[in-house]
Amino acid sequence: MNDLIEMKNISKSFSNVKVLENVSFSLKEGEVHALMGENGAGKSTLIKILTGIYTADTGSIYVNGQEVKFSGPKDAEKMGISVIHQELNIIPQLSVAENMFLGRDLCYGKSGILRTSEMKKKTREYLEKLGISINPDEIAENLSVGQQQMVEIARAISLDTRVLIMDEPTAALTDREIETLFNVMNDLRRQGVGIIYISHRMEEIFAICDRISVLRDGHFIGTENIDETNLEAIVQMMVGRQIGGRFPERSHGIGEESLRVENLSNGKFLKNISFSARRGEILGIAGLMGSGRTELVRTLFGADKKASGKVFLFGKEIHIRKPEQAIAAGIAFVTEDRKQEGLVLDLSVRENISIPNLAAISKSGVVSERLERELTGDMIKKLNIKTKDAEQIVKSLSGGNQQKVVIGKWLGIKPKILILDEPTRGVDIGAKKEIYNIMNQLTAEGVTILMISSELPEILGMSDRIIVMHEGKITAIMNKEEATQESIMYAATGGEKNDR
Repeated sequence: MNDLIEMKNISKSFSNVKVLENVSFSLKEGEVHALMGENGAGKSTLIKILTGIYTADTGSIYVNGQEVKFSGPKDAEKMGISVIHQELNIIPQLSVAENMFLGRDLCYGKSGILRTSEMKKKTREYLEKLGISINPDEIAENLSVGQQQMVEIARAISLDTRVLIMDEPTAALTDREIETLFNVMNDLRRQGVGIIYISHRMEEIFAICDRISVLRDGHFIGTENIDETNLEAIVQMMVGRQIGGRFPERSHGIGEESLRVENLSNGKFLKNISFSARRGEILGIAGLMGSGRTELVRTLFGADKKASGKVFLFGKEIHIRKPEQAIAAGIAFVTEDRKQEGLVLDLSVRENISIPNLAAISKSGVVSERLERELTGDMIKKLNIKTKDAEQIVKSLSGGNQQKVVIGKWLGIKPKILILDEPTRGVDIGAKKEIYNIMNQLTAEGVTILMISSELPEILGMSDRIIVMHEGKITAIMNKEEATQESIMYAATGGEKNDR
């Protein structure tokens, strides 16, 4: 196979800080090549240089063996290089066809009158090439995330893309959508398209990729063929150290019942949910997207309205109608979307940690700078948040450290029940291990954790017991010892196992 892309000795600095140093990378025809590294390793900078957003300080880029110098993204696009970003570039209010031809409308001559029928016809043709049937007139916001992603891929193909860069493409997809995506990727591979695949999900890397290249702290560490390496070797390359087992040992005892839910319904989707959890326990909540996992914890937290049922905290019935009451009762909720719901990105680490803890750090309604400083310092130290100082703006932190700030802001209320919805989504493997260790430490202190995760290895590796949901109801509650990926998926697709 010939090289579609070759990057040689790429270096880049910002404000005298070296972000990349002598990094080399190549992509072959018909190859899916994983680009891996912890957050902050330099992956995004390398991709931005390849797509013309940044210019390298030194080094060379070759496309089909010809050296190129991009003055902007349009130059890269003309050379057949396209990107599917994690945050999709879809205009929600426009139709599928309008999104497909955004910025390159087909018009009659110079009249400005759109050739609407032709754009719809071509849109349908490009989608059909991917084996996808979507109405070109459909408004984009009505599509699932997976369908929106397929529209972006179809748009890339319409540009005669030879190199497709995919950044965390499965982060918000259902299992069925992931399967469709992988089928599309295999079709593209057969057509000679080269794909650069960026993901923190190791199972996906080993399922779909041909080669893996690893960056660490702005340096190129190496490239391995997928069939000649393993998870442990890649992790070692990424973090530069042994991080032990993927999941920490859970050896502490589990205490008395802390939470009991009886026949909880929200009048819409949740149906007669009943379960219990104990002090020091991690209760995993598994299920396919749309199974009701997030609706369950939002109802417990008072973010969604409860229609019927009872909730008991340490044997006493509690009535939660809004999040403030949940927080007062000692229930904390780390939401799945940290950027939209968990953080105020333009505020500092200190300010984000302080927000839910104002009562604890105030005297007579006035925030005590000393107490605020102590709280922030404690959380930075306890969670090993890598930040310049407490005043660093949160959006400038890596994904893993942003997630630790979200956890830190809730630990300040000293929760009895901690709800974690997708706690390691978009977080690199080193930061994942740190978050797992934090969870272990909290449960050793008696905190009860309810953990939603779409990653079955995480559910199996961290949970003491596992609830499985399907279409708004619980189909199984199983102990760690009896749980397997197969038994969880059986229950997640509607097979019931009623041992409460």
